[in-house]
Amino acid sequence: METSPSNAAAATRAPLLEVSGLKKYFPIRRGLLRRQVGTVKSVDGVDLTVGVGETLGIVGESGCGKTTLGRCLIRLIPATSGKVTLSTPGKKPVSLLELNAGELRSVRPHIQMVFQDPQSSLNSRMTVGDLIGEPLVVNGVLSGKALTDRIVELLEAVGLRPGDMRRYPHAFSGGQRQRIGIARALALKPNLIIADEPVSALDVSVQAQVLNLMTDLRDQFGLSYIFIAHDLGVVEHISHRVAVMYLGKIVEIGPTKELFNNPKHPYSEALLSAVPLADPAAQRARTRIRLEGDVPSPANPPSGCRFHTRCRYAQAVCGQDEPGLEEVSPGHFAPCHFARALSLIGVQA
Repeated sequence: METSPSNAAAATRAPLLEVSGLKKYFPIRRGLLRRQVGTVKSVDGVDLTVGVGETLGIVGESGCGKTTLGRCLIRLIPATSGKVTLSTPGKKPVSLLELNAGELRSVRPHIQMVFQDPQSSLNSRMTVGDLIGEPLVVNGVLSGKALTDRIVELLEAVGLRPGDMRRYPHAFSGGQRQRIGIARALALKPNLIIADEPVSALDVSVQAQVLNLMTDLRDQFGLSYIFIAHDLGVVEHISHRVAVMYLGKIVEIGPTKELFNNPKHPYSEALLSAVPLADPAAQRARTRIRLEGDVPSPANPPSGCRFHTRCRYAQAVCGQDEPGLEEVSPGHFAPCHFARALSLIGVQA
């Protein structure tokens, strides 16, 4: 794999997407009358921004809310509250959560999604050409020969052959199917693509090919990505900045190199301790941090800092007061009472 993107210009990028106080609560219903008895706080007050041409990686263990966050941003599921503003070049910023169905349809071309499982996200009864061309047909963008030419152009952009447009998804490997999914997402020339663990179902060698393809497409078309994953090595490779989620909240966000080398939240330190190192001697010498206890239920999160029940640095204040995001270094934020006092170990160490 190539090295991770440079962070030099990340802080100065114009904002494309701005998220403020985003929440998604799922009701818990019980009894014969299905009365609501509680809520699952899957996403609970997330703030973040994505710049033009930037890749923001979102990582965290299963159940932390990262996929729900991505689906709320693109309005596949309705958010409970919050604000999401999309600023496309040459157009007035729009608040995505306030748009009605007609208004949302006009904005859809600017924000697309690549799903985790390429097999289930592609209709097996449609040819590849029909799958890629469907967004263009539905939105009335192209037809006839112009449509065919655009499909061929997209297939070649993702490393497939023009003749593949007449084949069906089952005839392709997992990596090739994901390339088809990426081509479909590119069809309407979006500004932002939300990629929900797009390489987690692929072999390691194929992962590298798809990641390099996404990097090339970002540079070629000026795309921005929200890249959701649980593999920190993958996120480091492609992201300019990384946001770490735990139990519905962002617990750290900052430039990739800074966060990996100098984490400021104990949960980030624990995740980074599990990243494999290329040097066997360094791998043997490092200490793996094993978190004790179970992940608390998002239906009944702990008071104060949500991580304090599993944190080895926790003190009394951690269970009483919830810390806010604090900028511990330029562009590097962490909600921890002791973010400046702790000396945490990064992946390079």
